[in-house]
Formats: sequence, structure tokens, C-alpha cells
Amino acid sequence: MASILIHTADESVTLTAQTVKRLLDRGDGDAALLYLALLRHHGTVQPRSLAGELRWEKSRIEAAEQALRDLRLLAPAAEEIPEPADEKPSYQRDDIARRLESSEEFRLLTAEVEKKLGKRLTTPDVGILLGLNDYLGLPADVIFLLVNHCVERVTRKYGEGRRPTLRQIEKEGYAWARRGIDTQRAAVEYLKKYTERQGAIPPYMRALGLGDRLPVASEEKYLNAWQEMGFPPETVALAYDKTVLKCHELKWPYCNGILKRWHEAGLHTPEEIERADKPPAKQPTQSAGDAWKYV
Repeated sequence: MASILIHTADESVTLTAQTVKRLLDRGDGDAALLYLALLRHHGTVQPRSLAGELRWEKSRIEAAEQALRDLRLLAPAAEEIPEPADEKPSYQRDDIARRLESSEEFRLLTAEVEKKLGKRLTTPDVGILLGLNDYLGLPADVIFLLVNHCVERVTRKYGEGRRPTLRQIEKEGYAWARRGIDTQRAAVEYLKKYTERQGAIPPYMRALGLGDRLPVASEEKYLNAWQEMGFPPETVALAYDKTVLKCHELKWPYCNGILKRWHEAGLHTPEEIERADKPPAKQPTQSAGDAWKYV
């Protein structure tokens, strides 16, 4: 009997009969599709990185990944997404050309990013966008929100006309992936909270005697952490006073240590700290006459 399959000239992938039987017995179409996608990439990428290629939500790809692990068709899961310098696939010119030709969504993303950055993207630049989409699994709409976020941060810090590099955008993209920001809803929620934190920073900087300047990256990490712990600027000012009294200048780690101890003790407002610092009231002593009454 003649084959009813249409054979293309593309590179083939191979499944063993035992693997096919496991997938068929499982009856999970998503698991089978994910396995084929992994084979296409020669098993060199993490399953979650294929969310963009498969156009799946995080929950769907996680369920398919777990099914493959249950079937013992995947190695144990990695603990976390690597930093940009680790295990990132190298996209060649041909890989990029194929994606640009086959995906209208990716072509539109590239064009919009060029407009936002005000420059023509180089092949390595487009390779970074492809890595965010293909390797990290960030959808195109999330990547565009990421790019806008990075542009706004650089503009706020350095003024109009300055733009982030694709390497800076890539680094922030990995940070988003580690936080699980891989859907438009998650990105919008994160950006809303980020904007709220940024709007609250000036009072904290003034409480630390730093005036109205913007914090550098390391300072911003401390300020964000203190906000998340629930400290108002007034409490930070109190910790600053104690830091200067001890160190004769602002030492961020020392100030952070004070606030962490207060946080662990459940003390967050100046009033709570003042009450905790008060020595316990002395009990009145009995006079000899009073003592005689109870003999």
C-alpha cells in the first residue's frame, strides 16, 4: 500500500516504538506535541522555553511537561532559569531569517522594537529577541511590554534620547522569567506595582538625607525590600538616625540590618518601635505596714 503521508524535505525527527506507545497510552495530545517540539530542538532547550513557539499559556505547558516527566521522557527539572550567560542557545543568521519568514507575529515585534528604540536592529539584536521568545517562552506582547519598561527606566534615569541596549533588555527579560512574568496579565500587574514603588521612593530618599536624587540600582533594591516589608518612610528615618549614630554616616547594610530585625519582631511603625524600646514599668514595692496586713 502506498504511503498516505506527505514527506517534506525538512530535517526529520525520530521516535522509538516504545516512546510512541507511551505517548499513545497516555492519550495526552499536548504532551505529544511538546515532545515533538523538544525533538525538533534536539532536546537542548527547557520545555517552558517553547511556550512562545507553541502559543501556549504557562499552565498548559507546565501540565504537558509534567506529563512527560511522569512518562520518564524528560530529565529532572532544572531549579531555575539560567542567567543570560548560561546555556543560552546561539541563534545564527539562518535561524533568525527562518523565524522572520515564518512568523508574522515575530516580524511585527521586531519592527515595533525598532521603532521604540529608534534604530535598525542588528542580527545579534534580533537574536536576543528570538531568545526571549523562543528560549524563555515570553510571548511577543510580553516582550514588547518589557522593552517599553526598559525604555522608560533608562529615560527616567538619563533623560530623553537615551535608550537601553538589547543586552540590558535581555537581562531584565531573564529577571521577569524567574519571577514568572510570562503572560500579559502578569506583566501588567508587575508594572503597576513597579510604578507604585517608584512613586513612593522620593520620601524614602529624603528620609535617608539623600534629597531628591534618583537611587542607583543597589540602593533601589534596598528601598524596594523595605517597602515590601511594610516600613513607612518615618520608620526608615528612625533606622537612618540609629545608623548614623553608630557609623557616623549612612551604611546601607547596617541600616538594612536594623530594619530586618524590626521586621522579624513585627515592628513597622515608629510608635510600635517606641513601645517595644520602653523598659517595663517597675512594680510598686510594698511598705512594711502593707506587708503586715497580709501576714
